[in-house]
Amino acid sequence: MASSGPTQSPEGQTRLIKHFQARAGDNYTDGWSKLWDSDNSDLWDRAKPSPALIDILEERQDLLNPFTADGKRKKALVPGCGKGYDVVMLALHGFDVYGLDVSETGVSTAREYARFELASPQAYNFGTSFAQKELTPGDVTILQGDFFKSDWENGIEFDLIYDYTFLCALHPTMRAGWASRMADLLAPTGQLVCLEFPMWKDPSLPGPPWGLQGVHLDLLVEGGDGNGKAGQGGGLFARKLYVKPARSYDKGRGTDMLSVYVKKN
Repeated sequence: MASSGPTQSPEGQTRLIKHFQARAGDNYTDGWSKLWDSDNSDLWDRAKPSPALIDILEERQDLLNPFTADGKRKKALVPGCGKGYDVVMLALHGFDVYGLDVSETGVSTAREYARFELASPQAYNFGTSFAQKELTPGDVTILQGDFFKSDWENGIEFDLIYDYTFLCALHPTMRAGWASRMADLLAPTGQLVCLEFPMWKDPSLPGPPWGLQGVHLDLLVEGGDGNGKAGQGGGLFARKLYVKPARSYDKGRGTDMLSVYVKKN
């Protein structure tokens, strides 16, 4: 799975949907590794970090500051990190960042990208509001593992978790597990940042990517299952921010929404 997201061309949708039609559970997760190994990462590659995430990091440091009050670097996680664009960008903005991918091939690719990009960052890692380009980058760690298993996390509680196309890459039956796992991994005062995509796709249509209109709020705040079984406000999170980003990927068709969730006390 990759944070850079599945392509939205009709051909790409067809290939992804056909690839996952007969997959479920662990076999579904393994499906993404097989795409990496067959050199099909072009199906989701965006070729740059998220402009929406860059802007909120730079414009709202009151909300997403990379340092604790005593000056320690906060820890960020990007599950389904793909080639590592958002991992490196977060590190360049001061976080110690962990990228996670289930694919050995994907992990190797992300590690190589991080090695070169940290040594000579490209301009696409920064927005117009970034005034600290001399900031020493945080550390980058790329891990291979299954998000739903605990053998990779080493007891770390993350201060920030970023999800762009990780949720929409999962089979809808895995959504409730995604929400509870996010709560487990996030520090008590941590923040889950989601670039909600695709918002334009009918949720009843097959995926991936699976349409997510209203799904994040249902899962995280209302405590539903993300598939129409409504919750009663018993979710594990509260929504702190919900805005339409000024910049995002073209594949969002102008419908992407940026949200920040915090754990309920």
